[in-house]
Amino acid sequence: MMSLLVLLSTISWSVDKHLCMGRVMDISFFSEADDCGMESAFALLEKDSKKPHCCDDESFVLTGQDDLKLTWSDFDLEQQVFLVAFSTSYLDLLVPLDELPVPHEEYPPPILVRDIHVLDQVFLI
Repeated sequence: MMSLLVLLSTISWSVDKHLCMGRVMDISFFSEADDCGMESAFALLEKDSKKPHCCDDESFVLTGQDDLKLTWSDFDLEQQVFLVAFSTSYLDLLVPLDELPVPHEEYPPPILVRDIHVLDQVFLI
């Protein structure tokens, strides 16, 4: 998931749109949008190209991130405290089970003078 996020944030996106009479006819990512054919039809019919054409091309580019190197000083104090607390609590979850402390290990079990289950005649069936 993280590698996909890095890929999408570092790649540059270019989007081209071809508009004909105010309507979007074609949208293209990473290449030029296809023409609707109206410009070539007007060029064949009229030799004089002084009239405004009904077609228009729009494009915009979203540039990706080039510098991905962050230093510890780029974060403010609140972000540093959060990162330290989060990483510490996350790493504590990964402790193996044989190293977990047993809180009642040092205490002896209670001394039974009478067997209460037999006295009260409460048995699991």
